[in-house]
Amino acid sequence: MASDLAVLMRLVASAYTVAEKAGTIVRKVVQSGELGIVEKTGANDLQTLADRLVQKSICAYLSKSFPKVTIIGEEELPDEDVEEELLENGYNSLILQESCPDQYASLKEEELVVWVDPLDGTKEYTEGLLDHATVLIGIAYGGTAIAGVINQPFYNYQMGTVASLGRTIWGVLGLGAFGFQLQEVPDGKRIITTTRSHSSKLVFDAVQAMEPHDVIRVGGAGNKIIQLVEGKASAYVFASPGCKKWDTCAPEAILHAVGGKLTDMHGNAYRYDANVKHMNSAGVLATLRNHEYYSSRVPQAVLQALPSD
Repeated sequence: MASDLAVLMRLVASAYTVAEKAGTIVRKVVQSGELGIVEKTGANDLQTLADRLVQKSICAYLSKSFPKVTIIGEEELPDEDVEEELLENGYNSLILQESCPDQYASLKEEELVVWVDPLDGTKEYTEGLLDHATVLIGIAYGGTAIAGVINQPFYNYQMGTVASLGRTIWGVLGLGAFGFQLQEVPDGKRIITTTRSHSSKLVFDAVQAMEPHDVIRVGGAGNKIIQLVEGKASAYVFASPGCKKWDTCAPEAILHAVGGKLTDMHGNAYRYDANVKHMNSAGVLATLRNHEYYSSRVPQAVLQALPSD
């Protein structure tokens, strides 16, 4: 890979390829029948063998290729040698053919922070809801999510053996987002996507305040943002402090690259600097269009219960 190319585009091209590798790892773990489930803080906060292997694969490759980039992964893993079959050394050549947006063309490695969620939607993954699971690699500069890669290891799995399994979506602010067909919910319809496994009265009240025509309850922040950009939902509403920066960095970048918006429930942007706290304490509100409408509908009681950072 030519070193004279913009660091950001080299990093995105590498993240794309290692995300595809991650998707293969996730599928192999399912095929083995041994998920290796461990409870972290409780029954709704799980870690599987796939989480552990994927994080090792992504972090080993990116840290070797971009040694000055700060990489923050969800899982706390011991320092140990990475198995040969987890290693990746390629990159997506088509991404390298894209022009880097001018504002990012001269960025240095040490200015970038990568947020890795090796398996978003782990609980659903353990329950066989495989299409909820995603691999997330987000890239931030100056505290802002500027690029992201999302792999869906089991995209198309319900189509049977004739379908090509898995896909990878990527995007860069100022360039666009690729790997899917951008669609919007029909005018006048309010379809809310929200948590499947972390509900509460606050979450319920915030969702109902949007006066939805329909509510979809699914796992994974990455999965919900894909619903927004593919026209299956109008807004992602999660009035709870359960989400973390590795859950939202990549999805936010892709959503913003197509003109959408992700904020806390107050309408304030999250920051993705290396030293920020990991919890998104004030919940998540994300939309492809009409963010101000949804933000204006958030009940005062919800805002008071979720103080903005």
